[in-house]
Amino acid sequence: MAHLHEHANEHCESCSHEHHHEHSLKRQLWLIIGTAVLLIGAVLIEHNFQLSTFQLLLVYLIPYLLIGHETLHEAWEGITKGEAFNEHLLMAVATIGALCIGFLPDAETQYLEAVFVMLFFQVGELFEGYAEGKSRDSIAHLMDIRPDVAHLEGNEADVSPEQVAVGQVIVIRPGEKVPLDGVVIEGTSALNTVVLTGESLPRDVNVGDEVISGCVNLSGVLRVRTTKAFGESTVSKIINLVENAGERKSKSETFIARFARIYTPVVVCMAIAMAMVPGWLYRALMFLVVSCPCALVISVPLTFFGGIGGASRRGILIKGANFMDVLAKVDTVVFDKTGTLTHGQFAVSAVHPDTCDEHELLHLAAHVEHFTTHPIGAALRDAFPDEATDGCKITDVEEIAGHGIRARVGDKVVCVGNTKMMDAMGAKWHDCHHVGTIIHVAIDGEYAGHIVINDQIKPDSADAIAQLHKLGIKRTVMLTGDRQEVAAHVASELHLSEYHAELLPADKVAHVEKLLQTTTGQSHLAFVGDGINDAPVLARADVGIAMGGLGSDAAIEAADVVLMDDKPSKIALAVRIARRTLSIARQNVVFAIGVKVAVLILAALGIATMWLAVFADVGVTVLAVLNAMRALRNVKM
Repeated sequence: MAHLHEHANEHCESCSHEHHHEHSLKRQLWLIIGTAVLLIGAVLIEHNFQLSTFQLLLVYLIPYLLIGHETLHEAWEGITKGEAFNEHLLMAVATIGALCIGFLPDAETQYLEAVFVMLFFQVGELFEGYAEGKSRDSIAHLMDIRPDVAHLEGNEADVSPEQVAVGQVIVIRPGEKVPLDGVVIEGTSALNTVVLTGESLPRDVNVGDEVISGCVNLSGVLRVRTTKAFGESTVSKIINLVENAGERKSKSETFIARFARIYTPVVVCMAIAMAMVPGWLYRALMFLVVSCPCALVISVPLTFFGGIGGASRRGILIKGANFMDVLAKVDTVVFDKTGTLTHGQFAVSAVHPDTCDEHELLHLAAHVEHFTTHPIGAALRDAFPDEATDGCKITDVEEIAGHGIRARVGDKVVCVGNTKMMDAMGAKWHDCHHVGTIIHVAIDGEYAGHIVINDQIKPDSADAIAQLHKLGIKRTVMLTGDRQEVAAHVASELHLSEYHAELLPADKVAHVEKLLQTTTGQSHLAFVGDGINDAPVLARADVGIAMGGLGSDAAIEAADVVLMDDKPSKIALAVRIARRTLSIARQNVVFAIGVKVAVLILAALGIATMWLAVFADVGVTVLAVLNAMRALRNVKM
């Protein structure tokens, strides 16, 4: 119950934060509208009434304090906390100076400009808040996969998913989310996995199939026996990945933070020096307004956050903005084979009969393997789905360790196994030119042929390698514990740069270490894997990419990027998204610094006006934020 209350509190806090953000934006919008109306009124009063400088100041102070009180408060808080040099202090000093400038001898009042600078600053803050909200929405749609209830079998009582124990049976009705990972024990249906994997095509499930939490049940009623507690379920792990994504700062963000800490005191000191020159106070004030670094401080983190949100829409979970930097500079991609480039499941790839037809050979082999739980037996049964219903009688089943299985199918004695079994039976077998596991079959002591079973290459693996090469990835390497001939076959089919076979987990780490030594400071290595044995390499690589659909928990935890649909082609998409995000961030940096330097020079020379200073600060921020929002858009495959 404590865990349930904890989850409820987290959920309430999340809803409260969302509501507070929305309320804050509305309040800020009304403040801007109210200030704009009061500012128009102040301008009309100034032009229609003869007021003293002090009286006019009081008229403009009303809209100024309405829109600027929060900025002034933030500036004072920064001073008291020893963090004075920020954009709020710059805005406060610049606008208060503009309000005071009218009291200088022969100086014109700048009340309108002072209020307008603060107003435009708040407009920029509103844009930033809205854009951040859009970024959060793109990630928050993943949070919608969190199931609210689970229906326990029996009275179908509605309980929290946290209350369901492993092994209990739950009922999932059409239109409901799958609350926990499990295995279907009754019913057939189609699952919508688009939120989880980015795939729009529903996935059919039958008795014996695994279902993962977060999917939506589209058609039939399913009875599911749970295999994981809620805290260990797929949906829970995904939500944790996304919620923690913002905790890791990118190198670019760190640069901007360092830049602002040095930049702000420098420009304040320069402005003070300018203010000491007789007649240059106005220039110094404009210098302060222009120098505010909020365009960089706001837009760069927002760009990375948008990139993470855009990637999550496509079923690519990037655990932190720092991995965006690394992904964009990857030039070597190292793959595990089984479960990454291949399905990781045995399937019949060829049937070569000698004394009977293909159908009969598969029919007899599937019957003999009917009772075994070995993956090879499962592959043979899958290749001959009618085996359980064709009425054949199976007797005298005998499993011979290290050889195979012998059984009587009808009136025939059938042996299915390796060459040792064939030799023991006296059957004259022959080898096969196909790569894979060769299963030999003998009927009544006579060799009947063989069946080739292999791990099938994923349909998009070849395209994934081709796309990476098009992106300029120099090396694509495969590391596998499988046999040399199998590795050579897969590497040849996929046109990989190189491969290394028959490796233990420690060997994989050693190979990655060697490859890392060949990379430069401007290039990085990515490792893609799915198994427990891949976890050490995933952690060691510059960026680890895990297959999240069928990958092990250890691999997903160790990885920096998770592909929820297990498609290798998503690697190239992740690189494209990362490069596009970095490109947008660089555009903002160059644009903001370029405009500011130009206007700072004009301000120092006394050529720039306060309005130009306003554009160089808040206008540039608004444009940079709008540009950052492009990172949310989908990148084509």
